[in-house]
Amino acid sequence: MNEKQEEPTMKQTKPLLITISRQFGSGGRMIGQALSKKLNIIYADREIIDKAATQFSISAGDLASRDEKLPSLWDYFLENIKMAPGAYIPSQIVLPPTSRELFETEQKIIEHIAEQVSAVIIGRCGFHIFRNYSNHVKIFFHSGRDNRIQRVSKLYKIQEDTTAKMLDEKDRERAAYCKRFTGKEWISALNYDLSIDTGKIGIDKSVQLILNYLEQRYYKSSI
Repeated sequence: MNEKQEEPTMKQTKPLLITISRQFGSGGRMIGQALSKKLNIIYADREIIDKAATQFSISAGDLASRDEKLPSLWDYFLENIKMAPGAYIPSQIVLPPTSRELFETEQKIIEHIAEQVSAVIIGRCGFHIFRNYSNHVKIFFHSGRDNRIQRVSKLYKIQEDTTAKMLDEKDRERAAYCKRFTGKEWISALNYDLSIDTGKIGIDKSVQLILNYLEQRYYKSSI
């Protein structure tokens, strides 16, 4: 008599974390949202900004404009004033959080999320923050420059020359942000479990590729 094959069983015993790093215009946000729906887990992005904004008593819009960026020269000036020993700051002046304060606050927020539920976490050096977390899948999305320019231009209905400048700026910001707070090269494949060129296989197939990877890594059949 043949023994009955059991349904695949999960190996994991703690919340699953999928952290996504991405080149601007590669579709990482869209893929992350699709994965969260397919897996029925939390998609953490705007929630992080909203909670951090509440803690700093500033608007979410103002905070979003600084998210995953190093400060401007003016911001650096303010940071130096704020961090200088014995600096006097009048009580009526509310200085914005330093880039370090913002990074550490968002880190605490996503660590709290990870303690509670499975989640897809976008950006914010999640691959590094959870580097010692056993149930963690680290993904990087990239694509050819021309492909990303065309995609962003079509998505946001802007001229390609404007898109090209935006793309280069965003990528520089993300690379510098990652280097400052992790000491690592943002685009290095050594940081990730999967590195996917979305321009070659598209959004939907990228989602399916990740689901296939998760099945191979986390599920097993017992006979």
